Amino acid sequence: MKINKFEDIISWQKAKVLTVGIYKIFKECKDYGFRDQIRRASVLIMNNIAEGFERKSDAEFKRFLYIAKGSCGEVRLMIYLAYDFEYMSKEEARKYYDLSQEISKLISGLIKTLI
Repeated sequence: MKINKFEDIISWQKAKVLTVGIYKIFKECKDYGFRDQIRRASVLIMNNIAEGFERKSDAEFKRFLYIAKGSCGEVRLMIYLAYDFEYMSKEEARKYYDLSQEISKLISGLIKTLI
């Protein structure tokens, strides 16, 4: 299947769901540094998928996908901390941890198609 626009990429769609959820959960968080970092990391997943795709080069796309995958790891790390700091419930932490892991796997699969 040929992808014509980044919005058609499943990992980008799921990253959007992750980002919206993270923004909502941390809307009232007073730990501004933490809040801003987890939000920024979630947005970077989407941004790097989109930017890499728009460069219209498999090598560039692959490079940006690796960066997006790194941001997934950062989000997962911060979810651990958010739960430990009691910024997220156990259910929220599990939901968004699992989603970020799924996104990471989808990105890995996409990278393999570009090799």
